[in-house]
Amino acid sequence: MAGHSKWANIQHRKGRQDAVRSKMFSKLAKEITVAAKMGDPDPDKNPRLRMAVKEAKKVSVPKDVIERAIKKSVGGDAENYDEIRYEGYGPAGVAVIVEAMTDNKNRTASVVRSIFTKSGGSLAATGAVSFMFDRMGEVTYPATAGDNDAMMDAAIEAGADDVESSDEGHIIYCDPSELSAVSNALESALGESESTKLIWKPQTLTELDLGGAEKLMRLIEALEDDDDVQTVTANFDISDEVMAQL
Repeated sequence: MAGHSKWANIQHRKGRQDAVRSKMFSKLAKEITVAAKMGDPDPDKNPRLRMAVKEAKKVSVPKDVIERAIKKSVGGDAENYDEIRYEGYGPAGVAVIVEAMTDNKNRTASVVRSIFTKSGGSLAATGAVSFMFDRMGEVTYPATAGDNDAMMDAAIEAGADDVESSDEGHIIYCDPSELSAVSNALESALGESESTKLIWKPQTLTELDLGGAEKLMRLIEALEDDDDVQTVTANFDISDEVMAQL
């Protein structure tokens, strides 16, 4: 997804890696606890937990942090979190989906609404923008994993729906309910993936100029800085020329 990849590049350029890394560890630990509490604490028997642990390992979350997060769900002292999706519009009418886990719905709704308003956007009703996205499973591999034909053959064999290949790597899409099975089949054929997760894939992208890009970055950054927010997805694109100015 163009918006996601360019946002990651912007974060890197801004030198926020340490702060972003700390937030990511915390949010992945929360996802692990919730996944373990909702299903089986054994990753081999719980596809959601298995994917959460895998993502945590990919960004070097320490093993003891992962084990603590799982034990927390079993010990009965884990907080009760509700999973909530917020939808809204950012600057230039960009559609934004925010997924959160919270132990206080009123607090999180108030904070998310405030962030949208202060950033020149607006919160909308659930369903207002999600129809502009497709819910999909996504598995990514580096470009070195294979050529385009080899990746397409492996994806088809694994039961995936589509592959997007570029110099940056390969993105394989599948039905969300088949993500665990497709990921396992791909890893048997290609080795370990870079990431495996559920995403909201935009059907169309809104091109942003420099002013619009700067405003949207502030909105996304503020949302991702909130402890309750797990993921932020937006249907934007930024040209290479604008990227160079950010």
